Amino acid sequence: MAEILGAFFRDYQSINSYVPIFIFTLVAFGFAGVTLVVALLVRPHRPDPAKLSPYECGIPPLMEAHERFSIRFYLLGILFLLFDVEAVFLFPWAVRYDYLGLFGFIEMMLFIAILLVGYFYAWRKEALEWA
Repeated sequence: MAEILGAFFRDYQSINSYVPIFIFTLVAFGFAGVTLVVALLVRPHRPDPAKLSPYECGIPPLMEAHERFSIRFYLLGILFLLFDVEAVFLFPWAVRYDYLGLFGFIEMMLFIAILLVGYFYAWRKEALEWA
């Protein structure tokens, strides 16, 4: 069997570069599957009416689970993520500020200016209002 596989992989050298990716994918799916099966076997299964209720805090739900929300909530969430990503880009710039010099400073000010334009646009369109 090993000789057949060795001959197969010798004949197809382009496949050799994909073998580690294939093995990594098998290990990833295998680990996920084994973890789920072990969790299913190990976890306690004690259903209780309180646990099966919609909220464990004891407060009855005020609305249906499928009620529609205003699009403003989703828009506000996306805007939050957008300006949160800005903070992620500011950290590496601040760490390497001495190395980047004036060019890095001007580039970051341009980046912040573009984000400020977007922020003022969202503010003017009242996208940051809750109601």
